[in-house]
Amino acid sequence: MDDKAPAPDSGKRKHAWIEVDRCSPPKRKAAERVNDFREIYDSYDEETVMEQARRCINCPEALCMEGCPLENRIPEWMMLTAEGRFSEAAVISQSTSNMPEICSRICPQDRLCEGACVVAGKADAVAIGAVERFINEWAFAHGEVVARPAPSNGMKVAVVGGGPGGLACADQLARRGYAVTVLESSTVAGGLLMNGIPAFKLEKEVVERRINVIKQRGVEFRTGVNVGVDVKLYELEEEFDAIFLAFGAQMSKELGVPGSDLEGVIPALPYLIQKNTNTPVDLPPVEVAGKKVIVVGGGDTAMDCLRTSLRSGASEVRCVYRRDQSNMPGSRKEYDNSIEEGAKFTFLGAPVEVLGDGKGHVKALRCVSMELGPADASGRRRPQPVPGSEHDLPADLILVAFGFDAFPFPEGSGFEKIKTSRWGTVEVDDNLMTNVPGIFCGGDLRRGPDLVVRAVRDGRDAAAAIHAYLVSRRLMDMSVEQPENVGMEVV
Repeated sequence: MDDKAPAPDSGKRKHAWIEVDRCSPPKRKAAERVNDFREIYDSYDEETVMEQARRCINCPEALCMEGCPLENRIPEWMMLTAEGRFSEAAVISQSTSNMPEICSRICPQDRLCEGACVVAGKADAVAIGAVERFINEWAFAHGEVVARPAPSNGMKVAVVGGGPGGLACADQLARRGYAVTVLESSTVAGGLLMNGIPAFKLEKEVVERRINVIKQRGVEFRTGVNVGVDVKLYELEEEFDAIFLAFGAQMSKELGVPGSDLEGVIPALPYLIQKNTNTPVDLPPVEVAGKKVIVVGGGDTAMDCLRTSLRSGASEVRCVYRRDQSNMPGSRKEYDNSIEEGAKFTFLGAPVEVLGDGKGHVKALRCVSMELGPADASGRRRPQPVPGSEHDLPADLILVAFGFDAFPFPEGSGFEKIKTSRWGTVEVDDNLMTNVPGIFCGGDLRRGPDLVVRAVRDGRDAAAAIHAYLVSRRLMDMSVEQPENVGMEVV
């Protein structure tokens, strides 16, 4: 048979999207799920996942792959899933992603793979994320996610930061035989996967399961280590052959308006950590029950704050965002879930002052209405204030979810010699290496606040670059005299 001949049912699959509507995975009702922090989605059953996978038309030039930062081989595992070959589909999925069962839960697919889906131009996009979750959960349930240490190559690498970028880099390096040590400042590894993302989107057991797989590859984890304070850079350089910096950008941006110092103005990330984990944070206990909460910002962190506050008993939860709904940077899915659970939204509004009650506590947020003007450098229309449109929104708590910056390196840590941008992010070359040879960087510390899937991509790219760097250095150190015919064309 011709290898290029279509599969017997390929013609049927080409038109399945016309005959079969997109079916979302089972989701718990809002009235139930706002009472707990458990995940709100479940997986498809086998019959449904096969039917949904058949909606993929297996494009020869798949735009969904271009829309995915990891360039996941989506048409391949869609075809296998459609045929019920779940084990093979999972292997393909895991070949390009170190944590597909996690990315499938938290990626904004509507802005990435599904947003680029060809079918989306004529019908609802193929449910790529839900299918990805199914095949990888199937693989775990059937004991097919197996890891073991690779033969040692004798070299050691330190990964600073146990978040998604660090975990991906450690996993890739361990597969190549490196002795990898992950240094994590928190008491548990996982970074924002454990501390920042609420369990109703990503239950902690899912992250712990993936970390255990990476441990099975031989990766060592040292938690509770504040690199730069407990361990200086020169100490890492003495112990390891290369270093990958992946500890993210977690310094909350300030509200920056009069009254921001009033009691009740709280940064988003410490609030989320306090409400979703047992990890200690520098924030007094925040009581939300019965209070009016305003969240300022329009990204996924803002949505997390809204939904966490609802689950914590707030009487009213409102998002204030300076652009309109269509220009929100967060996932449409998270916006829809927030609406279902009772959150309110004030679009085209920007804070200009926090009003107090005369006793040092928040009473209201004064906002000005905005209108969208010409596009800025990013292509998004720039919001402009409407004169005389100030209005007050009652509030007991204001959560600031504007985004995050990188913490500056501690003085005397040795990290000061690493070049940073004016935003505090680390500058790297095309190989993700800093100005200091042997020290690489990726994820939010390099990019600023960004998606988990891009941090995973940076981790994978950095692992490949570290491997190339160390192999090249080892060859140079060997100083082996090459035979005269090296480089000659063999006839």
